[in-house]
Amino acid sequence: MSDPSRRVDAAQVRRAVAVLVRGGLVGFPTETVYGLGADADSDAAVCAIFRAKGRPLDHPLILHIRDAHAVGQWARDVPSGAHALMERYWPGPLTIILPRAPRARDAVTGGQETVGLRCPSDPWAQALLHGFCTARADPAAAIAAPSANRYGRISPTSAAHVHADLGEKPQGEVDFILDGGSSTLGIESTIVDFSSGRARVLRPGSIAPGQLAQALGADVALVDDDARTPRVSGRVAGHYAPRKPLELVEAAQLGARVAALQGMPLGILAPAALLAGLATAAGSLTLAAPVDADAYAQVLYAHLRRLDASAVRRLLVVAPPCDARWLAVRDRLQRAAAGSDGWDAQID
Repeated sequence: MSDPSRRVDAAQVRRAVAVLVRGGLVGFPTETVYGLGADADSDAAVCAIFRAKGRPLDHPLILHIRDAHAVGQWARDVPSGAHALMERYWPGPLTIILPRAPRARDAVTGGQETVGLRCPSDPWAQALLHGFCTARADPAAAIAAPSANRYGRISPTSAAHVHADLGEKPQGEVDFILDGGSSTLGIESTIVDFSSGRARVLRPGSIAPGQLAQALGADVALVDDDARTPRVSGRVAGHYAPRKPLELVEAAQLGARVAALQGMPLGILAPAALLAGLATAAGSLTLAAPVDADAYAQVLYAHLRRLDASAVRRLLVVAPPCDARWLAVRDRLQRAAAGSDGWDAQID
């Protein structure tokens, strides 16, 4: 049975298109997370994204395009490997980094000579892109869009999350928030860099390096944080972070860590088997973590938001497995732990 929340409301989409055409900001769903979109050809509209998020101006934005035919308008020197991944994974949760064409200006690229391009598969995002291209009479028109949340904080996977973080004008920052239900994947796109000719994964996502290697017929390196690589979304050491301190705990140490924090209301995200019989202080909130990597990714940010909004003082998250299926989830949690505020040395 189809999900009613995924049925596109044409009237909402038309309203969102009108906002984009006049230079406004739109919160919109993709299959990964909700984006904060603006006309990529308008420097003023793009700069409004940075102001709304509190995002540093040198952090580049991903451009969302309708299909692969638009790539040549925004990028140059596109290698065969990039075309192979577009054919296999577009529309879908894959961002490709390429040398930029003149149309991709500094406001979008953060002053770099590279640009990130993605063709989302979500029906709402596709409807928005088709409507925007039609309104602009330009099949290569693009929507620049990072995640629709305050910079560095937990990514949004529903319209309610965007309302909570940024809000709609006049009280908030966004001109219109397009409500297309919950994001189906729940975690940001895989980012593959081709700017040096050879494919490198800069940010893991739901498309694993092994899948990319199979499509390319060659191994794909996963690049750790390295100042020599292009700046891309989500690679800051502390990112995706709640406002309360988040600590990653190995499964075998959860009980001991809870005991060490005796009397403190805790927010705990762990497999249900580990929560059974766990003695926690009054006011604590425990959430069961799925044992499947894809299911975990889908609810990760919603669960972190729920824990962060509760009355608990600290979040404990059991570290997921180390195998390749969990690479993206581990990446997000490690950065969330690094970026969370408020550590109190007296309770460690």
